[in-house]
Amino acid sequence: MSNLRIIGILIGIVGVLLSFRFFRGQKWNRQNFLFMLSSSFCLGLIAWNPDIVNSIQSILSLELAERGRILALLICATLVLWFVVIYNRNSLFKHSIQFDQLVRVLSQYQIKEKLVQRLSQCDICILIPAFNESENLNKLLGEIPGKIKDKKIDVLVVDDCSEDNTSEVVREKGFNVVQNPINRGGGAALRLGYDILMRAGVNICVTMDADCQHNPDEIPNLIKPILNDKADIVIGSRILGSFERDSLFRISGVYFFSFIVTSLTGLKITDPSSGFRAFNFHKLNTISLYEDQYHTSELIINAAKKGLRIVEEPITILKRKHGQSKKGKNLKYGLYFAKTILKSWWR
Repeated sequence: MSNLRIIGILIGIVGVLLSFRFFRGQKWNRQNFLFMLSSSFCLGLIAWNPDIVNSIQSILSLELAERGRILALLICATLVLWFVVIYNRNSLFKHSIQFDQLVRVLSQYQIKEKLVQRLSQCDICILIPAFNESENLNKLLGEIPGKIKDKKIDVLVVDDCSEDNTSEVVREKGFNVVQNPINRGGGAALRLGYDILMRAGVNICVTMDADCQHNPDEIPNLIKPILNDKADIVIGSRILGSFERDSLFRISGVYFFSFIVTSLTGLKITDPSSGFRAFNFHKLNTISLYEDQYHTSELIINAAKKGLRIVEEPITILKRKHGQSKKGKNLKYGLYFAKTILKSWWR
């Protein structure tokens, strides 16, 4: 018997014994116990009698390959590990949904019925997620109209656990603000806002970024297709409109991801990363949203799957007035945005 086989037998025996030692009492976990026990037992058994691997080696046509048994074992081990990784990712996804629901429920306790009643009296609510945007909000909130024709407008800012005086600025301007207990990202902040608007029975919701890149004067253009019952979701497009050039890499990314999202949904979407959007809120509630960051494409893809009517309207994108972008560096933003697109489409 070779030294390698002896080492394998010893590791297998030790692994079996440790399985019972590690996972006992309060540390008991059935899945981990079975995985460690079975993998240790199989390792020891194969080291004791390598001929067990012959059938696998034959199936993989590795009989004539040098160290064919080891190669067959490595392939099988890789497949098992992939299964474990996928299983754990699914478990983490379920836990993340539960965590999201918990935080949103806890956040609901701070919401006073007076705020809900005030929002219920408006026809259109402007929903703004914000993190450390006190300077920009001081300017933006002063430019939002109180009415569009006969439609009353109100504002709800979701402060994503800012470290500055974002909430104080919103209150000083006379608008509504709620605070996330922890910083989670723009997508999570919007979901909390959607919960509140659903309680208030709001009909039309418009989302805007807090960095003054969106022009409040263009809100009427976004809501017009909804008021005319020609769309359920309206996306503001800088490609159809105009934009102040900031980063060539980022604008190139808009065109690239436009092609990807258009290909996946069958809809002509020119600006899948736009945060300036309007919704028939009753239709928005039919969409499942999960992403905390890089979330803009998720809504488009899931809405397309539900068969909602999505149109685009030209808008103007300005440069950020104060502070730095929360989206991160261009390459990182692009990679995570692509990941979100693929996850949303596959999900």
